[in-house]
Amino acid sequence: MADNSKPVYLKLRDIIAASILDGVYAEGDMLPSVRAFAAEQQANPLTVAKAYQMFQDQGLVEVQRGVGMYVAPGATEKLRTMEREDFLKHIWPPVLRQMQRIGLSANTLLADEKA
Repeated sequence: MADNSKPVYLKLRDIIAASILDGVYAEGDMLPSVRAFAAEQQANPLTVAKAYQMFQDQGLVEVQRGVGMYVAPGATEKLRTMEREDFLKHIWPPVLRQMQRIGLSANTLLADEKA
């Protein structure tokens, strides 16, 4: 589900976050350079740098000057907690309201998933 109203740097942040949570980048792994990630995503390097800066500000990555940016120890669990809180605060409430509107219960939803 694309969110066209979301700024590009946040979309890039989401891509990086998903890659860390999915294990593409483990703790201690080096992230792609700003230029490499910008080329891969067809984005402006300054926009990628802004997304990377968010991770640095949140303590999710560590920078080794002249070498690169690495996923920080404990970043996966910290990121999982942050994403869970965001989901419960921003994503789940409208989903729950829509489920209630159309008479869809969590049990039905889970039963359909198992089928």
